[in-house]
Amino acid sequence: MKKRIVIKIGTKVITDNNGSIDTKVVGSIVSQVSEMVQKGMDVLIVSSGAIGAGMGLLGMTKRSKNIAWLQSMASIGQVQLMDIYNRFFKKYNYHTGQILLTQEDFDNRQRYLNIKYTINTLLEHRVIPIINENDTISTEEIKCGDNDRLSALVADLIGADMLIILTAVDGLLDECGRLVENVNVINKKTRSLIKTEKTDCGTGGMITKIDAADFATKAGIKCYFANGKKDGKILKIINKQKGDYTFFEAQQKNVKAKKDGSVLVQRLKVRSF
Repeated sequence: MKKRIVIKIGTKVITDNNGSIDTKVVGSIVSQVSEMVQKGMDVLIVSSGAIGAGMGLLGMTKRSKNIAWLQSMASIGQVQLMDIYNRFFKKYNYHTGQILLTQEDFDNRQRYLNIKYTINTLLEHRVIPIINENDTISTEEIKCGDNDRLSALVADLIGADMLIILTAVDGLLDECGRLVENVNVINKKTRSLIKTEKTDCGTGGMITKIDAADFATKAGIKCYFANGKKDGKILKIINKQKGDYTFFEAQQKNVKAKKDGSVLVQRLKVRSF
């Protein structure tokens, strides 16, 4: 059976210091994904960066909190973001398919199943699905970290073997700033390591990533945090090479799936992270 892997790419991973898309980083990620697909793996990308791309395109450096402004930047930036992905994947003779989602798509059974059928069809044709929060219509969820939650939902939906969350840091750090290489189970001690300071793109950061890893691992999906700005990091994980990243072990599923096949949707409603 084919391995299915979801790769979540954070805004800070694919944007430079000016907020524009860092094409060098995108090129590296696309190269690695293309190699994985060539080897017979199913790969999905959950990519942030639309708002940042819109800001960079218009030469804006300060992020507004105005919802209409954020939605406008997402509308502009999403086009540019997909254009860049398409151009890079075309070099390896692969096509991409855009899917924009909101939490409501996972709450409604028919819409949930439609997403699943669409993704499966794209993968059958060796098309790389590129998924993002539908920021142009979403109001409550335009904030840094939403795609961490989305990547966990998508990983559960497609029955992924692995969720790789790419960040601008090497992984989870301990109290002394050293990398935590392996996490058997996410507990209070793990969460005590989370830094809560605000970033330029909101208050998400490591908190939402740990929550996503918690839900994914409880659904039986292995999870990794790695620095997406470092070339070759994805393939190092895939090839099980020891390196500077954090691995979260998958747990045995302890919640029965609903009729729509989802485990995580119900947990998300309860936790509301």
